[in-house]
Amino acid sequence: MLRRYAHGWNDLIMGKLKIFLLLVMLAAGSVAYYAYSPLTLPKLPFEFSLNQGSSLTAVARQFEQAGLPGNPRLFVIFARLQGRAGQIKAGIYQLDHAVSRMELLQIITQGNASKSQVTIIEGWNFRQLRDALNASPNIRHDTLGMSNSEILQRIGAFESHPEGLFFPDTYYVAAGSSDVDLLKFAYRTMRQRLEAAWLARSPSLPLAAPYQALILASIVEKETGTPADRAMIAGVFVNRLRRHMLLQTDPAVIYGLGETFDGDLRSRDLTNDTPYNTYTRAGLPPTPIAMPGRDSLYAALHPANTDALYFVARGDGSSKFSSNLTEHNRAVNQYQKYQK
Repeated sequence: MLRRYAHGWNDLIMGKLKIFLLLVMLAAGSVAYYAYSPLTLPKLPFEFSLNQGSSLTAVARQFEQAGLPGNPRLFVIFARLQGRAGQIKAGIYQLDHAVSRMELLQIITQGNASKSQVTIIEGWNFRQLRDALNASPNIRHDTLGMSNSEILQRIGAFESHPEGLFFPDTYYVAAGSSDVDLLKFAYRTMRQRLEAAWLARSPSLPLAAPYQALILASIVEKETGTPADRAMIAGVFVNRLRRHMLLQTDPAVIYGLGETFDGDLRSRDLTNDTPYNTYTRAGLPPTPIAMPGRDSLYAALHPANTDALYFVARGDGSSKFSSNLTEHNRAVNQYQKYQK
């Protein structure tokens, strides 16, 4: 009786083991079919882009938006099973033939992009831009040993100082192309945007040339904490220029301190005379202090119609504007106490 029971129990275990093995084989076959069967592409060549910093889920969503067939959730699971979730490389990719999902995963994790994505951030200075280009793995670093003057010469710039000359945007360049080409394109883009903005400027501005507008726009870029204040901040500086008042803008002073600035602007810094110290020197600084974006260019050339001459940060990103010094000092006391 016990033998029959043991024999039956063994048969039951063996039967379940066979079912389990069969299920494993079916699952493995399904994964293999999913991984290696060719994708039906909407067209050839098929181009798609992956944004910088995208998560695996975001990548799958970008595939779906580009028209790549298949369930994006399954691709996320597949990539994680392969241990490749954190290896996605941004760029523009072009497929010239049908590929499997395994091949697709290898392409986007090895960075075999036909184009690379490089983003220039509004408010960056030229040193930050150079650092970003040098850190980009998908372009050729021809400027690595060049001085700023040599770079300006290579891109055909007329100016003698590189600050503010490159338009902040996301650029797509051929993988392996030179950073010189990217800088040349960003420089030409800024010139075109600046010239167009200058031609459409508001009348009677206290600015003599487009380059002065670029300088003012760079100050507006660095002073703006919330977009809604941009035109008002430009209006304050335009009013001060009209009245021949000192601009007294901290970001310009900080720029003049260069790499010696430790993050704490002190009273002695405001009296330390440099070409960029707008507390000791009248008018605009000699060059831009950062790369202004489209909205700051527009604000500098279309400032708000206001009688404000002062502003102070509220501590939440916005600014409090005042038309006289008494009102301004009251706001400074109020918001400095609030920030403390």
